[in-house]
Amino acid sequence: MKYMQRRGASAFLLWLAGVLCFASVSAQTPAQMEQFRQLPAEQQRQLMELPADQQRRLMEQYRQGSTVVQERPLEQPRQTEEPPAPVAPVRDAETGLPMFGYDLFEGVPSTFAPVTDIPVPTDFVIGVGDMVSVQLFGKVPGSFMLVVNRDGSLNFPEIGPIPVSGMAFDDMRRMLQERVAEQMIGVTASVTMGELRSIRIFMLGEARRPGAYTVSSLSTITNALLVSGGVRRNGSLRNIELKRNGRTVATLDLYDLLMRGDTSRDVRLEPGDVIFIPQVGTQVGIRGEVMRPAVYELKNERSVDDLVRLAGGLSPEAYLQGAQISRISPHQERVLEDLDLRTAEGRSRALRVGDLVRVPSILDRVENIVKLEGHVWREGNVEFRPGMRLTDLIPSIADLRDMPDLHYVLIRRELQPDRRVIGQSADLAAAWRNPGGDADIPLFPRDQVRVFSIAGERPDVAEILDQLRLQASFDEPLPIVRISGRVRAPGSYPLEPEMRVSDLLRAGGRLAESAYAIEAEITRYEVVGGEYREIGLIDVNLAAIRAGDSSADLLLQPYDFLNVREVTDWRDQETVTFVGEVRFPGTYPIRKGETLLSALARAGGLTERAYANGAILTRAKLRQREREQIRQLTQRMEADLMALSLQSAQAPEGGGDVGATITAARGLLADLRSAEAVGRLAMDLNRILRATPGSDDDLVLEDGDVLMIPGPMQSVTVLGEVQSPTSILFDRGLDRSAYIDLSGGLTRRADASRIYVVRANGTVTTQGSNRWFRAESAQIMPGDTIVVPMNVERMRPIPLWTAVTQILFNLAVTVAAVNSF
Repeated sequence: MKYMQRRGASAFLLWLAGVLCFASVSAQTPAQMEQFRQLPAEQQRQLMELPADQQRRLMEQYRQGSTVVQERPLEQPRQTEEPPAPVAPVRDAETGLPMFGYDLFEGVPSTFAPVTDIPVPTDFVIGVGDMVSVQLFGKVPGSFMLVVNRDGSLNFPEIGPIPVSGMAFDDMRRMLQERVAEQMIGVTASVTMGELRSIRIFMLGEARRPGAYTVSSLSTITNALLVSGGVRRNGSLRNIELKRNGRTVATLDLYDLLMRGDTSRDVRLEPGDVIFIPQVGTQVGIRGEVMRPAVYELKNERSVDDLVRLAGGLSPEAYLQGAQISRISPHQERVLEDLDLRTAEGRSRALRVGDLVRVPSILDRVENIVKLEGHVWREGNVEFRPGMRLTDLIPSIADLRDMPDLHYVLIRRELQPDRRVIGQSADLAAAWRNPGGDADIPLFPRDQVRVFSIAGERPDVAEILDQLRLQASFDEPLPIVRISGRVRAPGSYPLEPEMRVSDLLRAGGRLAESAYAIEAEITRYEVVGGEYREIGLIDVNLAAIRAGDSSADLLLQPYDFLNVREVTDWRDQETVTFVGEVRFPGTYPIRKGETLLSALARAGGLTERAYANGAILTRAKLRQREREQIRQLTQRMEADLMALSLQSAQAPEGGGDVGATITAARGLLADLRSAEAVGRLAMDLNRILRATPGSDDDLVLEDGDVLMIPGPMQSVTVLGEVQSPTSILFDRGLDRSAYIDLSGGLTRRADASRIYVVRANGTVTTQGSNRWFRAESAQIMPGDTIVVPMNVERMRPIPLWTAVTQILFNLAVTVAAVNSF
């Protein structure tokens, strides 16, 4: 009794709160408040959840005699502990094949909105809770939203209760329109369905989330399957049962939906229906050349032919006579059986549980084609036609890229019946001159025709050469010949039947401009008695071959090596460049052995402003040598620095000045790494100018030499360990010490005993062991550089200190001079 009292009190408080909320939020009139109190508690609760404008509209409809309800949300599926399935297709663990149909439920959302935006079918059966929308037109217009109450009737304003439960929607609509026309003169009605009732159904068996679900009354079996998350992997897709009042009223085969789009068995649900998913039936797999490889569940299918139809049929590449069945034997062993799908017996082979059918593809090998590749615009396969020749494949120069080699086209050919590979060449230019003639060689199926460029080597030949090496044996020597020397494309080439020297010259791109066209040499290797290899040399008369003498055109053998020599004294054009104070600066071609005096005379000699003492000559060969020297010094310096760092790590704390030494060494190493080789040749140009042309004092030029002649020079540079390294205006009365003093004097790290002078012409003058320069050599001249090195004895000894610092200073002096031009 106390429980009932508490329950009544709670209900009263809930009702009171609703009334107050309704009055405050909606600002209703007393009449509307009274109407609200007369509503059932459930409708009051639903009404309070609506916005204020919808509250007023629905209350007005209620005042006119209609019953209103608020749309009820769909009940959420009951969650289980099973995690959501991945979006990827479901695959069989053993075969890796997708399990057909199960991915239909992958990625299904966990919530579903009510079905309210689809047309209501005419055979829809009206039930309690459905809403009917009636629109009146004519003398008494109006709009009503009527709900089918619990006794199955609609409370129609001005007409009264009308029983509709159990009627088909089309019949109800016709009946309501007739009643309105009979009882409301001059008024017609438009009848549609509003919100539909929800029904409770049960999802049982091998569903992913079994349980009870509230769904729309328009829902079908597939809607319920999607709500419940679909079918488990061990559930059947082909025998889904719909049970009603304990009897199976329908069976759904999802394969009909997935393969044929047939929804005829996807029936509409009614309250209390049970959808039962039994365990999966017989499953077999099929892979390979079918349209839809997968694992399938069998229903009425019994044979391999039935399985192929489930898989969408065979692909065009299927190799029918090579099919196989992998199945489990009675002894619980997996065995393999051959299957010929070309025969009725093979197609009718019965299937067993766990069978896996494999349909292989035909070989990826096309027989009736000729392949064109290389230096062409359109590479690819071309249909082979009987009687086809080279000019049929390449009819004109328009099919080739720029600069093709028209005299050597290489054909890879397979000989029947063992498909041995040989190389066959052709002269395309000769074939075009006489189509159908001997040069226009016939083609065969599977020929690969490659066109080359006239530039450079031909690496594309390597593929056929590798195949020829694989075929070589003791009885069949490797059919390869080589050509080197002065030809455009030296290298190895396939030895063709009846191949001669002229054919090898054609393969090598013919003679280069520098070739010695009178005579060549063949190195021939022969195995004597199967015991040892003997080398022989054969002279080749190239002049006779070029003149058309067939007797001089020797027949080649495997491993023959043709060497075409260079014309005596042939070389590329060499040049020398003059920059600065010459009468006609520029680049001049030179003869082999030409000297500086000769070339300088051709350039008009020096101008009146030329300062010969400051001339700089750079040479490519010396630049390369300097670059290598810098590289070696860098490596040795790095090794010394590493060893010094190791000593520093092992030395007791506070011992020596190792840290300062390492810091200085790292600075020198960084300078050495960034140093650029110049390749300067130190020389006394004045002495050369006084020499006799061609004498020992004259300088023989080399290709790429650059001579830079400066104008008048008026400065002396001081570098190294001075307070202010700088350039000072030349003064004939100043000596080395005076210039150093003008640069601020020596620093504490300076080595006064090793000061040296780099003359303007690149030569170096150093101090003797106990004395300075001789009088004639001690004089400082314009353009000279005084270098004060670091006193390396103050630091831990590193063997390369002196060499590295001197190289860096000399490079700096030369670079500064070169940059002044």
